[in-house]
Amino acid sequence: MAAVGEDVHLSCQLMQSRDVVQVTWQKISPDGKKKDLAGYSERFGKKVNPSFQDKVEFKDAGLQNCSIVIRKEEPASNSMFTHSLNPIFLFLHAGLTAVIQTQQTVMAAVGEDVHLSCQLMESRDVLQVTWQKLSPEGKNKNLVTYNKHFGQTVNLGFQGKVEFKDAGLQNCSIVIRKVMEQDEGCYLCLFNTFPDGYLTGRTCLQLYELHEPILQIRESNSTEETVVSCTATGRPAPTVTLNVPQQDLYFSHNSTVSVTNTNGTVTVTTTAVLSGLHGNSAQVRCAARLLSVPEIQVFKKIPADDSTVIIVFVVLACGCVVAVIAVLLKRKYNNR
Repeated sequence: MAAVGEDVHLSCQLMQSRDVVQVTWQKISPDGKKKDLAGYSERFGKKVNPSFQDKVEFKDAGLQNCSIVIRKEEPASNSMFTHSLNPIFLFLHAGLTAVIQTQQTVMAAVGEDVHLSCQLMESRDVLQVTWQKLSPEGKNKNLVTYNKHFGQTVNLGFQGKVEFKDAGLQNCSIVIRKVMEQDEGCYLCLFNTFPDGYLTGRTCLQLYELHEPILQIRESNSTEETVVSCTATGRPAPTVTLNVPQQDLYFSHNSTVSVTNTNGTVTVTTTAVLSGLHGNSAQVRCAARLLSVPEIQVFKKIPADDSTVIIVFVVLACGCVVAVIAVLLKRKYNNR
């Protein structure tokens, strides 16, 4: 934690003796993209990315202990460093670096099953694979463990919730049943290898929630206008749109209101005035969209204006009455 405008010291120390060839500091953006800030290697020494010179500098440059300082900046631009920073220690092992293949981010709807996987891309002597859930306090929780001697083990607190999909020492995946808000976050897969120790992969679970939109239609004060509103609730905030297929009809006076609910969902309401009906019926389309999730649509038909029908009926009725009176008068005249 740091106050806006002050210098910040970030440090990382490798607690085991390893043959490290390079240390790199990266910044992780909310969309998962990484930017190299600074790196240190025994061969090339200290190097700061040109985009971050005069902003980031080394405090301790070493292959076992490496720390940086982020210098103060104006509040408007200081927010660029409010996200995660990722130190990477590059180990030398037979001329190769260990690679774990996993998804950085997994998107899932609330209530569905989620599959998380990790695969060690190099042949190693793996003793055990453990899946953990990261907590904000730094206390990781063991979910499941696979050991070549003892087989599969699911932690007592997660039985019936988490289970293995593929249990192996090179490829290990799990399924989390009916994910809820408390399941959202980042997970680690740890390959305990001999003699190198733990090799770690990280994947983050992001949940979304989208409910069917509600389309409402009501009369306006004007006889030629109709007020139409579309309301949808989701997490994060959904995009709500109104549409009329007819080309000669149009919406005017559009307005959108968002309300954040206590459960973290957001309710978005888009209201518009439909003009140009002129006694004709029209079908209105209401759509709610969220991230890359397929949109949900509802349709409702606005009936023709009944006043037009009433006027036509009155005119026809009056015509009939006049015709009857004329016939009666003619008969009366003929009788005379």
